[in-house]
Amino acid sequence: MIRMNTRIVCQDSSSIISGIAAYYSAKLATHGPTPQGVDWSGSASHELRHRQFLRLLDGDTEASVLDLGCGFGDFLRFLRAHGHRGRFLGYDVAPDMIAAAARLQGEGADRQWRVGAIPAETADFAVASGIFNVRGDVPLETWTRYVHDTIDVLAQAGRRGFAFNVLSLSSDPVRRAAPLYYAEPDVTLSHCLRRYGRSVALLQDYGLYEFTVIVRRS
Repeated sequence: MIRMNTRIVCQDSSSIISGIAAYYSAKLATHGPTPQGVDWSGSASHELRHRQFLRLLDGDTEASVLDLGCGFGDFLRFLRAHGHRGRFLGYDVAPDMIAAAARLQGEGADRQWRVGAIPAETADFAVASGIFNVRGDVPLETWTRYVHDTIDVLAQAGRRGFAFNVLSLSSDPVRRAAPLYYAEPDVTLSHCLRRYGRSVALLQDYGLYEFTVIVRRS
């Protein structure tokens, strides 16, 4: 793997994961445990992304949740602020992020933090926020395959359902950044319907240049 100005330049999945870990570790080192530290623009949009995943839980405050790409654990803070009491498992490929999550959010029977890209456990619901965005110089076909493989990992991790977000190609072209990954909402929806069944929703009405996909087990 070659690193150039924190951009990801790699081909296979192990190199992609190494590149992602290095990228986000650098962001955390620069910005600390803030939305910018996980490469979001600010707290308002960060909260808005969190909020979309509440539809997946559908008010079940006792359900267990697995967050793939958990960063410094802010989704746990958000869930607890909204009355959630279930077990929370946070996974991230960047060890520095997991260390920050454990320090900020604590550890205990109701919350654990793991370094890794493929969870060893399952939960009622699995979510992933922002983990598909930073493509860097990875070829589009390679990155798309990585995205689909990772959605499969989410599907296996969430017993009752899973959700993820992706930057949208229906955004204004002038607002797109070359190193980032954008997906066609209809293509992503069709992929999920074919692969995971008919209980799929796509949300793109919350004012950001992205969409959230929610998949429930039938």
